Amino acid sequence: MLPQRTVDLQGLRDDDFSDEGLLERLPHMRGKLIPNAPLADQTWFRVGGPAEVLFRPVDQDDLAHFLAKCPDDIPITVIGLASNLLVRDGGVPGVVIRLGPQFSQIKIEGAMMTVGAGAVDLNVARAAQASGISGLEFLCGIPGTMGGGLRMNAGAYGRELKDVVVEIDTFDRHGVKHKLYADKIGFSYRHCAVPDDWVFLTAVLQGEQGDPHEIQKKMLEIQNSRAKTQPIREKTGGSTFANPDNDPKQRHAWQLIDAAGCRGLKIGKAKVSDKHCNFLINTGRATAAEIESLGEEVRKRVREKFGIDLRWEIRRIGVTKQSRGLS
Repeated sequence: MLPQRTVDLQGLRDDDFSDEGLLERLPHMRGKLIPNAPLADQTWFRVGGPAEVLFRPVDQDDLAHFLAKCPDDIPITVIGLASNLLVRDGGVPGVVIRLGPQFSQIKIEGAMMTVGAGAVDLNVARAAQASGISGLEFLCGIPGTMGGGLRMNAGAYGRELKDVVVEIDTFDRHGVKHKLYADKIGFSYRHCAVPDDWVFLTAVLQGEQGDPHEIQKKMLEIQNSRAKTQPIREKTGGSTFANPDNDPKQRHAWQLIDAAGCRGLKIGKAKVSDKHCNFLINTGRATAAEIESLGEEVRKRVREKFGIDLRWEIRRIGVTKQSRGLS
């Protein structure tokens, strides 16, 4: 079957990708291959350029076939809910894969859950609560999907995914499936050792039997705390920098940022949140370049004052307009 291709040549701008050449090199799929696909509206920052080609596989077989047949020199980038993602203004060369509802299944057996990489963390927490599974409440405080959470060992309110993941299934760059148990995933603080071009499929999570009412109460406490302390209604990418592991005073990233005088700092339409200064926000029509430049200015000021290099927690993908020779 030929791939479904959505091509709108009428609306192309001078910064759009030349997509037909890449499409001709890609395998024919059952899922959609969409050239020059806008990504800004899919990100929480609401900024960034297009994907050269966006691929939405219909199921695991479709995804495996694509990975097996896609030429090795074509870059592949996987995105989820894009809640902790900054897409640069020049867009993302190659193929961007986004997993849809077919990869969002949630299965429960006792206190164990098997969840798809496309499952939204909040939905996983709600399913656990409804089934009386405790220990997964923290997921309701993490915006995003399970795949993105696995990639960065997401955590909140005292727990991380490494505390509950038993095993995962993933495809490598050539569509070969691998089962990795917890001790082989290489989880560390906001990081995992699985190669960047592997695609997460499912994860098995281990909870404990609990009281649904008590679980719901804890989830409400987490959600209320988020609403009070974080700018969740703004156009933001969530927590910007990981807490440093080389600070003798063990300060959080936001404490260093605040002490460096960065609360409320602006570059263009990008701003350090007044509510929580480890959050960058798009106050209007900010560009990705403004947001990234603001983040680098924050890093510079913290480095100059404390000698500490903050590490980006937000994932930055794509290229700048300058690197593509665009104005």
